[in-house]
Amino acid sequence: MAEQLAGLADDRALLGRTSTAERVSDILRSRIADGYFAPGTRLSEDSIGGALGVSRNTLREAFRLLTHERLLVHELNRGVFVRVLTVEDVEDIYRTRRLVECAVVRGLGEPPYPLEGPSEAVAEGQRAVREGDWKGLGTANIHFHRELVALAGSERTDELMRSVFAELRLAFHVVDDPHRLHEPYLARNQQILRALEAGDLSGAEEILAVYLDDSLERVVEVYRRRVGEGEALA
Repeated sequence: MAEQLAGLADDRALLGRTSTAERVSDILRSRIADGYFAPGTRLSEDSIGGALGVSRNTLREAFRLLTHERLLVHELNRGVFVRVLTVEDVEDIYRTRRLVECAVVRGLGEPPYPLEGPSEAVAEGQRAVREGDWKGLGTANIHFHRELVALAGSERTDELMRSVFAELRLAFHVVDDPHRLHEPYLARNQQILRALEAGDLSGAEEILAVYLDDSLERVVEVYRRRVGEGEALA
C-alpha cells in the first residue's frame, strides 16, 4: 500500500485549488485502471485522504461515485474495498466492449484517421515487452483500446468506457499468467493499427471482433477455474 499511496501523493497536484470529489474519483479510477489497486484491497480513508490532501467528506463522495460505477464496494462495519468481479461481470464488460469498440471502428468514415494515440499505445506495449513488464503490457493494451474509442471524438463514449476499462483491469488482476494473456494481443493491436492506416475499416473491425472474443474466452476460463462460475473471488 505504501507504493500506491506514494503514487497518489504525486497526483495531488492534479487537484489544484478547486479540489472536488469528481477529480478525486477521476484519479482513483485512473489508478485502478493502471493496476495500482488489486480487487479486494481495502481503501483507507485516512491514508488516501492524506496522500491526496482532501477532506474525509470529499473522499467519501468520491468513493460513492466509484461505487456507483461498480469499481468499489462498501461493506458494513468493514469499510470500502476495490470490487471483486464475477464471471457475469467479465462477460458483460466484454459484451459492452464489443458493442462500443466495433461500432467506433465501423463508423470512422473516410481516412486518414488521427492514429497518434493508438500508435503510441502500441509503442508503449513494445517497450513493456522488451523490459519483460507484463503488467505494463496489460496497461498498454488498455491504453490502445482507450485511444481506439477516442477516435469517435465523443466525450460521452469516452466517459462510458473509462469505467469499463477500469473494470477490465480488475479482471486482469485475476489472471495467473499475464504474459500469456497479454503478449499475443500486442500483435493484434498492430494489425488493427495497420488496417486503420490503410483505411480498411471492415478488416480492422473483423480483427477487433475476433480479438475480443478470444480475450473473453481466456479471461473467463481463468475465472471459472479459480472461483467457479457466478462466484466472487474470495
